[in-house]
Amino acid sequence: EDLEYAGGIPAVLHVLRDRLKDTMTVSGQTTGEIRRDASVRDSDVIRTVDHAYHPEGGIAILRGNLAPDGAVVKQTAVKESMQQFSGTAKVFDGEEHAMKAIMGGRIEAGDVVVIRYEGPRGGPGMREMLSPTAALVGMKLTDSVALVTDGRFSGGTRGPCVGHISPEAMEGGPIALLKDGDRIKIDIPARELSVDLSDKEMKKRRAAWRAPVRDAGKGYLARYRAQVTSAATGAVLRGGQSK
Repeated sequence: EDLEYAGGIPAVLHVLRDRLKDTMTVSGQTTGEIRRDASVRDSDVIRTVDHAYHPEGGIAILRGNLAPDGAVVKQTAVKESMQQFSGTAKVFDGEEHAMKAIMGGRIEAGDVVVIRYEGPRGGPGMREMLSPTAALVGMKLTDSVALVTDGRFSGGTRGPCVGHISPEAMEGGPIALLKDGDRIKIDIPARELSVDLSDKEMKKRRAAWRAPVRDAGKGYLARYRAQVTSAATGAVLRGGQSK
């Protein structure tokens, strides 16, 4: 609402006019034409680049041996003290198992809650991990506990919660190889998400890994699970026939 009343996206385009290419839009106007006719009605909501709220955007993309194709964190919702965090993995194959552990008091300071097999293929459908993140906030653990997942988050997420890990677990991504007790490192300024495991150990675990058997039924969900790609490529469907 505030953005709309301040002039909306046309006003944002106007502020960024020297940084954007002129591109045709579905409206039939180019971005140049739209921003030319726009104006900012509240400069505290839509600020200039020189007077920005923050030197960087709200989200950051992390990479490392735990997320070779990337992961997403809402960096502006993470306190300074948690921008760099190393903790002990507690691994759960699905949201429900993680929620049971959190509500049962089994998550302690220094833990990294790992929720996997919730990606586009694993869910199937890449569920939003709202309940676990909200529970951690409610239990005042966001200053001492992190959460990583191949599932997704909403815009309201707070704390060191890293999602969209790609490749996802169901595709055999590194998150599928994690075990309780592994040391996970989150370094948002360095854009890093990694696990303290050697390449040799990762290779050994990969050789022993098998994708869990989960029934997606028949119809669209079965087709989706068979053909969908990880979050890094947009969770789009590949060509070909489902099995």
